[in-house]
Amino acid sequence: MKEIQPVADDNHDDSCDGYNHQPSGFIAKYVWSLDHKVIAIQYSVTAIFVGLIALVLSALMRLQLGFPDHFSFIDPTSYLQYVTMHGIIMVIYLLTALLLGGFGNYLIPLMIGARDMVFPFLNMLSFWTYLVSVIVLIASFFVTGGPTGAGWTLYPPQAILQGTPGADNGILLMLLSLAIFIIAFTMGGLNYVTTILQARTRGMTLMRMPLTLWGIFIATILGLLAFPALLVSAIMMLFDKLLGTSFFMPAILSLGESLDYTGGSPILFQHLFWFFGHPEVYIVALPAFGMVSDVIATHARKNIFGYRMMVWAIVAIGGLSFVVWAHHMYVSGMNPYFGFFFATTTLIIAVPTALKVYNWLLTLWRGNIHFTVPMFFAIGFIFTFTHGGLTGLFLGNVIVDLPLSDTFFVVAHFHMVMGVSPIMVLFAAIYHWFPLVTGRMLHTGLGKLHFWVTFLGTYAIYLPMHYLGFLGVPRRYFALGDTNFIPDSTQTLNAGITVAALIVGVGQLIFIFNLIWSLRRGKKAVANPWQATSLEWQTPQCPPVHGNWGDKVPVVYRWAYDYSVPGHKTDFTPQNKPDSECLLTDKGGL
Repeated sequence: MKEIQPVADDNHDDSCDGYNHQPSGFIAKYVWSLDHKVIAIQYSVTAIFVGLIALVLSALMRLQLGFPDHFSFIDPTSYLQYVTMHGIIMVIYLLTALLLGGFGNYLIPLMIGARDMVFPFLNMLSFWTYLVSVIVLIASFFVTGGPTGAGWTLYPPQAILQGTPGADNGILLMLLSLAIFIIAFTMGGLNYVTTILQARTRGMTLMRMPLTLWGIFIATILGLLAFPALLVSAIMMLFDKLLGTSFFMPAILSLGESLDYTGGSPILFQHLFWFFGHPEVYIVALPAFGMVSDVIATHARKNIFGYRMMVWAIVAIGGLSFVVWAHHMYVSGMNPYFGFFFATTTLIIAVPTALKVYNWLLTLWRGNIHFTVPMFFAIGFIFTFTHGGLTGLFLGNVIVDLPLSDTFFVVAHFHMVMGVSPIMVLFAAIYHWFPLVTGRMLHTGLGKLHFWVTFLGTYAIYLPMHYLGFLGVPRRYFALGDTNFIPDSTQTLNAGITVAALIVGVGQLIFIFNLIWSLRRGKKAVANPWQATSLEWQTPQCPPVHGNWGDKVPVVYRWAYDYSVPGHKTDFTPQNKPDSECLLTDKGGL
């Protein structure tokens, strides 16, 4: 890409004034820290911890499904609570928090050449508010009745009525925790958007930003627009539960007696929930799209194919994600014309999504592919995401969706596209940026073993699950009983899926061990070990220190994907290197 000289800006402050005042003492450095890098690690550690809880819950669910009546401590109540808490933790408290709170915090200032977030104090407050939301959520395990078992969608009226697990304290703590989480997200999100728009260094135009930043930027805007729908839903349901209002509660009989509720609409809750819920898919997916693009370009030593197309695809996906929500509600009895509208918009959103897959493949085409651990996970993501996307076409169609609703086909599709795919990217990103964060490399052999256990295990779990869905096996059932249309072989298949899931779960211990072992004994990383071009790898120290950039912030001369450019001295040209330092000729020109 042609070099464009940065525009001179006499008002731009390149000095380090105000950034030499490093915090002193453990509390200031690591607890009440204002440093975006420390806050990112705080977010990441908390999210991974709560994610491990969700992983254990999924193992307990699978034990019941694979080997029913063998574990006395798993009863119908606890099973429904495992289902609910696993879903809500994975979607919101792990994936959203880790992708945006963890990677967003760490990478935004470094990738745009800033010293920190625009509002560091607000950033710190965002993490501690998030931690409070996690504590409130976990507290629901210890209250009378336990956590809610209403399913992660929390549909009324059953979510707050007696007979549903956790219908008293559990649902209250869940709704309270969600409200607190959204407050934390709003504080962080406003900070991200302001920082990206206002704190980019000289020469870093929007169209020179790495795709990771574009994914985080658009996902944050989606979150700021979508989470309020969940917030008002949570507050209105709290009112229904505590004050006896009837926002979502219709006139209803319970145990033969008429309750005080009247006139509310459970369907209204579904609309509000999915107005948040479908953009939430892309709040998770868009940062993953961006990060995997950067990993693929770096490890294939090739510029990303169709950069502008990728940017506009991210923007288009973000916009379209707000007009597809009701495809989750085909079975709610909507007008057929609405079904047609939402089926059409759902299929349209597949176009920019497919463009991204094509561009990743064309980036790999004739690239100098390095089969590193991050690249393994990135390629694995392309497989799982394509698979999940194709099964999504089934569910986007009204006619096909109706018989598949609430079967294991939905579980398999959702986990491939919303669970496995972003987690593959998270692993790719952790293996890729771990040297930047810690100054050490993760062990390659353990990393590849971790990949193959995860990748092959994923297909051992979810391919058979699609078949179970076609058979009509319902999801969220504690036991199937003697259902006539379900063959006996279903139980054998469920047992096999459970064994595969347990192997994959145990396989994650390889990753945890690698993480802990490499922190102290891992090979020391050289500066920019992957020879990447983006700014985060160009800091004076690796790992970057307080203020990130030493005496002067960098100046950007090009986009983030100048790999294998003919006439350049190396196969990578950092964004902050002028042509005079990169070209082969002594005169600074070809």
